[in-house]
Amino acid sequence: MIQPVNAQEKSIVVSSTTSTEQSGLFGFILPIFKMKTGIDVKVVAVGTGQALDIGRRGDADVVFVHDKPAEEKFVAEGYATQRNEVMYNDFVLIGPKSDPAKISGGKDIQAAFKKIASSQAPFVSRGDKSGTHAAELRYWKDAGITIAPGTNWYKETGSGIGPALNTASAMNGYILADRATWLTFKNRGDLAILVQGDPKLFNQYGVMLVNPAKFPNVKKAEGQAFIDWLLSKNGQDVIASYQVGGEQLFFPNAKK
Repeated sequence: MIQPVNAQEKSIVVSSTTSTEQSGLFGFILPIFKMKTGIDVKVVAVGTGQALDIGRRGDADVVFVHDKPAEEKFVAEGYATQRNEVMYNDFVLIGPKSDPAKISGGKDIQAAFKKIASSQAPFVSRGDKSGTHAAELRYWKDAGITIAPGTNWYKETGSGIGPALNTASAMNGYILADRATWLTFKNRGDLAILVQGDPKLFNQYGVMLVNPAKFPNVKKAEGQAFIDWLLSKNGQDVIASYQVGGEQLFFPNAKK
C-alpha cells in the first residue's frame, strides 16, 4: 500500500559552520535526532560569519557556530534571545614536516605565529570571516603582528576549511584548523600538527534560536526542540560518542 505523503513533515534550517559539516558530526547526529522527534534538519554549512548573517536575514531557524564574541553580538542585537554552549574542541596549527619556521612541538600559539612571520614561510588563511578565521586574526593581533595587504607569504583563500587545507597541502604552507576537520581530512600530503595544547586554542561552539519575535517565520517549537535535544543528556552523549579513527572529535559541555 502506498503511504500518503505527510504534507506537514516537520523540518528546520540550521545555519552552521563548515567544521561541523565536514567533520561528519551532522551526518552522525541528525539521523538520531530525526528518529527521536520526526524533525528533519537541513544544514547550510558556511563560515561562522556567513552563518550569522543568514540568521540576521531570518533565513534560518537555528544558528550553530563557534565565535563567542560574534555570537554574543548576535544576541545583543536582538537576533536571538539566548546563546547556549554545546561542545568544544580545539584549534591546531598545521604545517609541513620540513617546518621552515621551526615551530614544531611548541605549545605557544603567539610564539609560533611570530616565527612564521619572521621566516616568511607560506601561511594559508581562510579569509572568510569564519570562526577559524576570526581566531586566526586574534592570534596575529595578540602576537603583535599586522599582516599588510599584498603580503606575499600570506595567502587568503576565501574558502571553507577543506579547500583551504587542500591549498596548504599543495603549497606546503602553515594553516590554522579545527582538530575535528583535520582528523577527517584525507589529502594531508606533507602536513602534520606542529603546535597544539595552548589554552588559547580552545574552540567553543554555541547554538541559538533565531528570534521569532523579529522573524515570525522562524519555526520556534521545532528549532527549540533541536536545541533542547543538543543540550540534553542524550544529545550530549551522542555528540561525545562521535569518533574518527578512535579519536573523539567534540566534547560536550552544555551548562547543566
